[in-house]
Amino acid sequence: MDRSAWQRELDALRVREKAATRELDAIAAQRRQLPMLAMGDYVLEGENGPIRLAEMFNGKRQLIVYHHMWSPGQEWQCPGCTGYTAQFSRLEFLSAYDARFVVVTQGPIDEALDYKRRVGNQMAWYSTADSTFGADVDAPPGGGFAVNVFLHHGDKVFRTWYTTGRGVEQLSHTFPLIDVLPYGRQEEWQDSPSGWPQGPTYGRWASSPEIARLYGPNS
Repeated sequence: MDRSAWQRELDALRVREKAATRELDAIAAQRRQLPMLAMGDYVLEGENGPIRLAEMFNGKRQLIVYHHMWSPGQEWQCPGCTGYTAQFSRLEFLSAYDARFVVVTQGPIDEALDYKRRVGNQMAWYSTADSTFGADVDAPPGGGFAVNVFLHHGDKVFRTWYTTGRGVEQLSHTFPLIDVLPYGRQEEWQDSPSGWPQGPTYGRWASSPEIARLYGPNS
């Protein structure tokens, strides 16, 4: 294809991309208008012992919580959660937005912190093993991964938003980067030109031991 023809195809795609951007802006505006749900005074476990939910904000007014799946007694935890949280190695920029991003898991705090170190995770971790917090925000023991967002206003904490499944992948740079590649995710469910590389869903995801080798203390 010559350059002018290629540019016409790109311009046609750009119309759809810009429409999607405007729709995402409208969705974000609707998200900011959602009513809020007042939370109770939960106590979780942190690296330095028991900590109230309000204290997890660490002086900020907004808090993003990633709920990391946890399988009791397993050496390696969910590779999806391990890989997802591994990408967030520099979160200082959130301070300018009066916000913080942390991990909460149902695993006992000692085991959770050991796992955090082993896989080279840089985020602050907390345990809800002895609290109903996880179950009350749709991340119960044995449940899947999720993201919850909270606002600390006055002496109260409010739950403002929640998502799971593919809603979580939008809150990362991993998939947006892969999706602009010519071959994309190379997974069988994707609509790709005939003959382009495709394999099983999740087939190219790193395992938890591989993530530890890449990011862990012995990387």
